[in-house]
Amino acid sequence: MIFFSGEHVREAVSPERALAAVRDAFVSYARGEWTMPPKVYVPAYPAGDFRAMPALGGGHALLKWVTSFPGNPAHGLPTVTGLVLLSDATNGTLKAALDAGAVTALRTGAAAVLAAETLGRQNGGAAAVIGAGVNGQAAARTFVARGRRVLLYDLDANRARDVAERVGAEVAESPDEALAADAVVTVTPGREVVFGEGSLRPGQHVSLMGADGPGKQEIAVGELARVRVFCDDWEQASHNGDLAHAVEAGTVTRDDVVQLGDVLVDTAKGRQSDDDITVFDSTGLAIQDLAIALAALEGADELDLATVDIG
Repeated sequence: MIFFSGEHVREAVSPERALAAVRDAFVSYARGEWTMPPKVYVPAYPAGDFRAMPALGGGHALLKWVTSFPGNPAHGLPTVTGLVLLSDATNGTLKAALDAGAVTALRTGAAAVLAAETLGRQNGGAAAVIGAGVNGQAAARTFVARGRRVLLYDLDANRARDVAERVGAEVAESPDEALAADAVVTVTPGREVVFGEGSLRPGQHVSLMGADGPGKQEIAVGELARVRVFCDDWEQASHNGDLAHAVEAGTVTRDDVVQLGDVLVDTAKGRQSDDDITVFDSTGLAIQDLAIALAALEGADELDLATVDIG
């Protein structure tokens, strides 16, 4: 078995490679070629939670054991830690273990930008990223790799400046400037609503990436009810994402929501006019992690990776 550290994952998979891999994963899942049993949450609230995420596809099986502890950065610890295990689906042998934080960041940034490019206006203006943590950095870096001007906002102005300089983004002068961008990605802890009722303007696209677990929320229920809503996976998002609040309130039903993969395989419509407001609710899928793990495995021969004999 080979082991990918976080740095090795980032060396093996560029932001653009991650976007292409995640797109292919959505397509394969929409076509029924890849499968994904439900994500299991092990709550340790109020501090955080643990998650077990399995997937099968591309001749491989994956299990990600990962944490989300939003208060960790205040203590010098990462919010997301864990391992991704990749096995050969033909014989069950364990082929690789990967740092879960790096895999999560790459696929989160890729999914956010993929949704923005698929559902946003063509030839749109600047993109904004709200939140300059590890996953926010990945989203900003992916936008920059795609040639888009990026505004970055974080409550910690120093962190916003440091990350913007590192990834080639600009610091938003105010939260209002960031929230008014043509495409907005929110990567917050999900403890406060970012978009209140009536806040989104015609033509905007928003990728909601922070509310990926029970109780989290980045957009008001009333705002979801007046926009075109998309998600990564209905079953998961309707129970654990921003959508869960709207479903519980009875303002959004299954018929109101389109899965991103269905748009990518042309079995459902995406944006239909420049005035549409599109919102993508992401809860993070194991198929995305599988896509990144397989992409990393492709580049393993070019890296100096540690190997472990588990025979």
